[in-house]
Amino acid sequence: MRRLLRFIGHRLYTTWATFWFVFPFVVTYPLQVLLSRQPRWHRYLHGLNRWWSMLFIRMWGVPVSVEIRGRVPAGQPVLYVPNHSSYIDIPLLFKAIPGHLNIMGKSSLAKTPLWGPIFGRVYITVDRASAVSRGRSLVQARQTLEAGRSLIIFPEGAIAPKPSEELLPFKDGPFQLAIATGVPLVPVTMPYNHRFMPDVKGLRVRFSKLRIVIHEPIPTTGLTLADIPALKERVARIIASEFDPAAAGIPPASTLRAQPRPAAQPAAKA
Repeated sequence: MRRLLRFIGHRLYTTWATFWFVFPFVVTYPLQVLLSRQPRWHRYLHGLNRWWSMLFIRMWGVPVSVEIRGRVPAGQPVLYVPNHSSYIDIPLLFKAIPGHLNIMGKSSLAKTPLWGPIFGRVYITVDRASAVSRGRSLVQARQTLEAGRSLIIFPEGAIAPKPSEELLPFKDGPFQLAIATGVPLVPVTMPYNHRFMPDVKGLRVRFSKLRIVIHEPIPTTGLTLADIPALKERVARIIASEFDPAAAGIPPASTLRAQPRPAAQPAAKA
């Protein structure tokens, strides 16, 4: 009976979370399409996306802790480099980081129904298997920073298979970009997103606390490309310092299948 109640509770919560993820988007979809058509309106569309993110995270009812460890230089863009562990990384970043942000995401995001074309017009997409796409995305990213707009890039390039346990090797691109433009790097840790909505087949949602730590900015002025390995190691160490070993790994799916009985022990010989 306890397993049945837990299974029903998980399914009900998944339905609730899905509704509050989809409903605000459906209601605002015509306005999002309109605002995505003109670059001068993208600031308002990002504001709408931040409102959407804050609304459904609030309606999920999960406790969210936002910790800001250092002050971002006033009037200067920065490059945020967070770990990547879940489908909700982008909404949580949009909720926690104010301002008119840009973000770089994988090109497949632009192919998702309805929201994909909007994302592709407003933010930066990259196909990491294509050198042309990588080069184009870095040009767009540099233009973003030079225009005074902060940017988010996931240095791992993909969702890590062992979240809160191991980071994927960092790509050089974000660090080359920060050094070339002279903007500070801001490491960001999100240690529990995978517990709430893991990267698994289908949709799996579990009630879990969420936490985001925005670390102190790291200056890049005066650094050269030779400093990239040490810079990547420093950022990785800072991000991993806020991982919770108790939260490592993907939580199991709820199931009604009976637990296997332990094998019978052979009778002792007289």
